Amino acid sequence: MEEKNEFPLQERDYGAQILALIRSGLSDNELKEQLQEYHENDIAGIFEELTAEERDRLLLIFGSEIMSEIVSFLDDAGDYLSEIDADDAAEIIEQMDADDALEALDDLDEETRSEIFDLIEDEEIKEDIELLDSYEDNEFGSRMTTNYIVVKRNLTIKETMKALVSEAAENDNIYTIFVVNEDESFYGVIDLKDLIVARSNVELETLICTTFPFVYDKEIISENIERLRGYSEHMIPVISSANNALLGVITSTDIIELIDEERSDDYAKLAAMSAEQEPDETLFESMKKRVPWLVALLFMGLVVSAVVGMFESVVDALPMIVSFQSLILGMAGNVGTQSLAVTVRALGNDDDNSWKNQFVTILKEIRVALLNGIVLGAISFVIVSAYLFVFASYAAMFIFAAAGCVGLAMCFAMTISGFTGAAIPICLYRCGVDPAVASGPLITTINDLVAVLSYYGLAWALLLNI
Repeated sequence: MEEKNEFPLQERDYGAQILALIRSGLSDNELKEQLQEYHENDIAGIFEELTAEERDRLLLIFGSEIMSEIVSFLDDAGDYLSEIDADDAAEIIEQMDADDALEALDDLDEETRSEIFDLIEDEEIKEDIELLDSYEDNEFGSRMTTNYIVVKRNLTIKETMKALVSEAAENDNIYTIFVVNEDESFYGVIDLKDLIVARSNVELETLICTTFPFVYDKEIISENIERLRGYSEHMIPVISSANNALLGVITSTDIIELIDEERSDDYAKLAAMSAEQEPDETLFESMKKRVPWLVALLFMGLVVSAVVGMFESVVDALPMIVSFQSLILGMAGNVGTQSLAVTVRALGNDDDNSWKNQFVTILKEIRVALLNGIVLGAISFVIVSAYLFVFASYAAMFIFAAAGCVGLAMCFAMTISGFTGAAIPICLYRCGVDPAVASGPLITTINDLVAVLSYYGLAWALLLNI
């Protein structure tokens, strides 16, 4: 008989447990002691379910220091900061990391933001927030934090350990220690483990890694985030592009968030939207993100329709070929979208985006599309032939010609679609345009044009003239 686990793991529905504790009637001290067992993110997760009185009670029993950690996990920190007293909000902001504080302040209206910012007493915190706010949203400087340990290059092992202990009370990112020259320019990093095990008579210089990866504050996030992903470091230093001074760090959590944002933005572009749609945005904002592409695609669709109109004589003489038009267009669009996805991903992940590599990518997609086109074209020839033999009363020669027209058109359209799906994003990349704007609907519309020309052109040549 199988032995049961004597101590089964509890369900991880911490939100329900936290809510039950808050509404259990415990005294303030008892409630604080119980809630301190839970992660701040779990407490933040149930904030919307709490009443204003219950949130006020949490502020009262936790104080601004713990509350600042909870607020940093809120999706809409501005909503909470707006409902409490401005002095309390300023104290919470003062306890937060500069990047989290700026994000919370950005959620507020201009008047409330100014009022709370003016009440912050710590001038160093205000300077850090203003520094981050001075950068554009797409620059690394806007996403860095000033929560890190920094020491001078000329210290001894003992002095460095003393500085670490002193700064650790204010900065909890201690796994990597950053080293600067006397002029505050970035020099290198020390791993915490190496510092701990080092003997006091060892030179500090021997522990410093001077080839550590870094980014400049003015560098564009979307153009550089992929190269940071492979380092797997806790923090990446952000250096001033003006004087090489160490300004802040990008944490691994920030890198994950930035990559996720870039992926979401690319997904939105692939869906023919100008930007990612947010759940709480207005109807007009959602429409504004979709309409520009849809208008462009409308006119391209009209071009496709006009091309079909050019073959009106073919449709009049052979109305049955219209039945297979959607088959050709659909497969061409599928192949183009697949090639597009593969190429955009390759452009984002490949550090060596040389002409040679990109040419190889295009050739590979053409070969794959051609082989798939031959296979599917042959299958289509067999199925269409069988269909026409069973459900139509045409001569055998005409049936094989019509099926051959469908198969050849599918093979040709799929091959061209593979080419356009790879070539268009690469051309955009070479022109300095985000390749993700070569959206699926755009590629599909272009491939529809190619498919229509090839299908009706072959029908005109094979079925009417030959």
